This record gives sequence, C-alpha cells and structure tokens, in this order.
Amino acid sequence: MIPKLHYISQGSSQNDHIENIQKACNAGAELVQLRLKNISEKRALLLAQEARAITAHFQTRLIINDYYKVAREVKADGVHLGKNDTCPTLARRHLYTWQIIGCTANTLQDCENLIEKEVDYISLGPLRFTETKKNLPTILGLAGYAAIVDVLKTETPILGVGGITLDDITPLLATGISGIAVSGEITKDFNKIKSFNKLLGASSTKEQRHSFK
Repeated sequence: MIPKLHYISQGSSQNDHIENIQKACNAGAELVQLRLKNISEKRALLLAQEARAITAHFQTRLIINDYYKVAREVKADGVHLGKNDTCPTLARRHLYTWQIIGCTANTLQDCENLIEKEVDYISLGPLRFTETKKNLPTILGLAGYAAIVDVLKTETPILGVGGITLDDITPLLATGISGIAVSGEITKDFNKIKSFNKLLGASSTKEQRHSFK
C-alpha cells in the first residue's frame, strides 16, 4: 500500500533535509522522500544512509529522489524519478523487485507514457506556483487534474503536488486523485502532517505492482 501523504524533504542545507525528515517522522509521516539535487552519488549515499536509519527507527517508508542505485544500496522502499531523470524501465533493472518507482508527470501524455512503463505511482502537477522547483511547468489547477484523471481512468495512484495546502485537500480528492505530495507547507509546520492525514482519510492507497517487504 502506498501512503496518501508523501513528505518531500526540503532545507537550506543537506543537513536540513535530514533534520526535517527526522521531524516529519516524529510528526507521524508514513512516507518521506529524500530530495537532493546536483550532489555526487557518493554524497547522496551517505545522506541516504542517515535517512534510512531514521526512517527504519520510525518504521517510515523512504523514497530516494533520482539516485536509484543509492535507493538499492540503502534498501529504501523505492525511488522517485523526475522527467529528466533516468527512465523508469532502466531503473527497474537495478532495483529489488519489491522496491517501487514513482515518477513526475505534468500532462496527460506524460501519465499515459508512465502507465505504459508500469510505474507504481505518478506525481502529477503542479497544482499552483511553487518555489520548490525551478523551471516550473504549466500550472494544472483543479480543472487540469479533473480533466486528466477523467481521461486516464487508471488504477495507478495519481498524487497531486505543487504548493498544496490543507484547504486544497477536499477539492483535490474530488478530482479523483489518490493522494498528495507536500514539501513547503509541512516544512513550515510539521504538526500539519496530522491534519493532512485526517483530511485524506484512509492512510494509504492501493499499490498496483509491488509489495513492500
């Protein structure tokens, strides 16, 4: 089962990311994503080992952004790949069969391509403007989510992402998405994890292809 709420790490330094993952776990996060860009694989491995130690203690699931070989090395629960990262089909060959792959999408075509590649979940966005990402793609808004989900009619979990706040949960779920990925709103106040979980209802959504071990 894939949790409906994903916390994506954020921070002004690499150590901040690790500290914020610790805070998220303390606050009850079921899944956290270590998202560090433009660092060496060696450094990514060291930080992922720290994150894995924390998440293992709390029995929280850990997703590694981009560095799929690191995800395998630390036995993370999976990897998240952006549009400019490794192809999920290639990454799958390097991962354990129980590790999941999530990918970023911005359009209907993106989603269709990822579903063909049998990814385990799709992070679709952005809902609105966010400073978390550079070169932000076209804003989807609620209407964009509704239109894409209506056409897809897929069982692959679709997560909303991009500047999401507590006020967005009810209307977002009404579009048919499965859950959300949040960074800034939680980093500002980790106590909001409980509020997000409450609004999302059941803690996890059906996982399609692989079971965690």
